[in-house]
Amino acid sequence: MNTYVLDCECYVNYFLILAKHVGTGEVVRVTSRDWFNGKTVVTFNGNGYDIPLISMAFNGADLATLKKASDRIIVGGLKPWEVEREFGFERMVIDHIDLIEVSPGIAGLKTYGGRLHSRKLQDLPIAPDATLTFDQMRQIELYCANDLQTTVDLYNKLKPQIDLRVSMSAEYGIDLRSKSDAQIAEAVIRKEVERLKGHRVYRPELDPNYTFKYKAPEFVRFLSAGMRKVLDIVTSSGFTLGGEGQVLLPRVLESMHIRIGRGVYRMGIGGLHSSESSVSYKSHATKRIVDRDVTSYYPSIILTQGLYPTHLGTEFLQVYQGLVDRRIEAKRKGDSVTADALKICVNGSFGKLGSMWSVLYSPDLLIAVTLTGQLSLLMLIEALDAVGIEVVSANTDGVVSVVRADQEDLFAAVVHNWEVVTQLNTEETQYEALYSKDVNNYIAVKADGTVKTKGLYATDGLAKNPTCSVCVDAVIAYVTKGTPVEATIRACTDMTKFVTVRQVKGGAVFCGTPIGKTVRWYYADSGTHIAYLTNGNKVPKSEGAKPLMELGGLMTDIDYDWYVNEANAMLQVIGA
Repeated sequence: MNTYVLDCECYVNYFLILAKHVGTGEVVRVTSRDWFNGKTVVTFNGNGYDIPLISMAFNGADLATLKKASDRIIVGGLKPWEVEREFGFERMVIDHIDLIEVSPGIAGLKTYGGRLHSRKLQDLPIAPDATLTFDQMRQIELYCANDLQTTVDLYNKLKPQIDLRVSMSAEYGIDLRSKSDAQIAEAVIRKEVERLKGHRVYRPELDPNYTFKYKAPEFVRFLSAGMRKVLDIVTSSGFTLGGEGQVLLPRVLESMHIRIGRGVYRMGIGGLHSSESSVSYKSHATKRIVDRDVTSYYPSIILTQGLYPTHLGTEFLQVYQGLVDRRIEAKRKGDSVTADALKICVNGSFGKLGSMWSVLYSPDLLIAVTLTGQLSLLMLIEALDAVGIEVVSANTDGVVSVVRADQEDLFAAVVHNWEVVTQLNTEETQYEALYSKDVNNYIAVKADGTVKTKGLYATDGLAKNPTCSVCVDAVIAYVTKGTPVEATIRACTDMTKFVTVRQVKGGAVFCGTPIGKTVRWYYADSGTHIAYLTNGNKVPKSEGAKPLMELGGLMTDIDYDWYVNEANAMLQVIGA
């Protein structure tokens, strides 16, 4: 493929468009609109910044106008359509993929570079309001080239997701390559609903004072007077909207701690959470640890309860059911590409129910789904507790229980009855051990010796900043194999396992030298600390740190004792 990553830099006396071929690594200056012919261009935030400026440049805008537009976008927060309207130009038609929405979460390119362990992290080396000398122009070109390499790293990491979007674009006749999972779901469902209705559909305009109450399905019933009171409180609470149209959790629900057996549970807009901390459980001959997750929980509730956004009508359910059925059929046939694409449509749509900018916006439906899910889980927890089965954790779509050997049939019966009543299905995973800091940070050791991790103990990836992952490796090796943490840490030769990446508001400084807003460091014998550029205060957890903005081999001054102590502290907080 003739694919290039692209970036531009704008100063009052300098405008640079630089591109790098994804395959060959060739770096070129882009000086004409004809260069774009026959090429696929990949950017990070190109829709919001680069493409509008490039379009202006090739429509004849001078440097002063380009700089003004750049400042209006960066400082003034101007949207692409607002830039076009204010500066009066026509956006160029380019074969373009923007990675910013495809990437998970909300982060900048440098942060993703840190998460990917890109070789060099570098902030803009010269103030954006400077008038550049020729030497400074060369510095900016080198800086831009480094950003291009980071974009290549990100593109390569996201290639499977992009390939999936390419196949979906061909199927649905919509360019989905630059969209998030939720945006894809919205685009596909909207198109299919409009096809059934025969006309356009639009997002609803709700009164800012709009309020509503949750109505529980008939099957939501509890055994105890205490839980029936909880249900009464939930159904009598009024829900309101915040300034951005988001659903606000009533204070009475926010402050409610629900006690069932030895567990304490809290409800939220997104899901149910238990409140355990620093605990561990191990399976043995007389008991096992069982995780029961509800299959496709929220999508299943939507379909079994016949829930749909009022403004979209029952056509929404037709489309949604069709997507689910097609996904099941694709999985049955082993068509993983289609199955994965349809999974995005089914699961991604849920997040848009709470966005006032989405055509799927339906705050009452959002609450109907999440509260039904939470109350249903509480029903299961109560039923298990009533027969003496201990539930040790609950999180959004499942519960973890400790089941004695003499309770196996009883456990199966309770779960089966719950499935029949709720019309939902569960999937079981057995753990050899579960080590929890809390419900969102844990290590679960499966029966085959593999581990499931979450939060602080999750493996590095695009959704999480690296934080001394060698310590996590050491903790996992200890709880699964009994390997001393010091042995794992001292045997590690991968420098990326020792680094921490953090965003520092206003920028960071080390020994008087500014080092940027996204900082990568390791703990060194020669380390001191990293400070905020704005006020000189110490950056949290940077005592003993030394910046590592450019990766190389294994550093010779690693403070191994720091990492050993950190790993031992992590073992303590997970009850190991």
